[in-house]
Amino acid sequence: MTKTILLAGESWTSTATHIKGWDQFASVTHHRGADPFMAALDGCGFTFDYMPCHVAAERFPSTPEEFDRYDAVILSDIGANTLLLPPEVWIHSRRAPNRLKGLRDYVARGGGLMMVGGYLSFQGINGSARFRGTPVEEALPVAISPWDDRREMPEGVHPAVTETGRGHAALGAVAGEIPYVLGVNEVTAKPGAEVLLALPDEEGGWPLLAVGRHGQGRTAAWTTDIGPHWLPNEFLAWNGFQPLWTNLLGWLCERSAR
Repeated sequence: MTKTILLAGESWTSTATHIKGWDQFASVTHHRGADPFMAALDGCGFTFDYMPCHVAAERFPSTPEEFDRYDAVILSDIGANTLLLPPEVWIHSRRAPNRLKGLRDYVARGGGLMMVGGYLSFQGINGSARFRGTPVEEALPVAISPWDDRREMPEGVHPAVTETGRGHAALGAVAGEIPYVLGVNEVTAKPGAEVLLALPDEEGGWPLLAVGRHGQGRTAAWTTDIGPHWLPNEFLAWNGFQPLWTNLLGWLCERSAR
């Protein structure tokens, strides 16, 4: 049966100033970073409700009924402020449900939650993602650093399957060398969490994939991107990408109760 997953974030808008001699003009471009990821998983049994950041600011679930439409929720490169400050709060100074608390409670009831790495994930660039100390951190299998947690690896580093990860249902059988990544968010596995993929010890041994449980739900932390720049196109094209993510999302969507 097809599983329905809310994928929130993984989008951005950039502005540029073009200067040509005496003259200049500005342009604005909107980028949908999740499209290649969703295309790679087409036909694997998942339907994605993709909410780019500006859409999630208004439409992200705020009630148990809205959350319960989904088998799992993925937060990817979307900071806590976007979910904490919907227009009715930021613009109109009206009260609204705390959507981070709602997400934590959804997981406790049996929903799945994954946070994907990036510049506005976990604690993020200059600490501006701000998920440390939030209800979302309570549900995740990792503890979030209090500072800028990016680890840039421009030379490319190959993660490896841990002993715990070998044969784990969330990972399946990963054959051969895993493609390199160009960066991660540095997080620490909580007691009871399982680290399935990690950087080499000489690179700090930081988790790349950790899984755990919160209440009746399942949670995961994937600490690199799901697309460029930290996750190169070679990783997306890797023949192990689709099986890995099919197993991971299938595990995440399982629930003992609802």
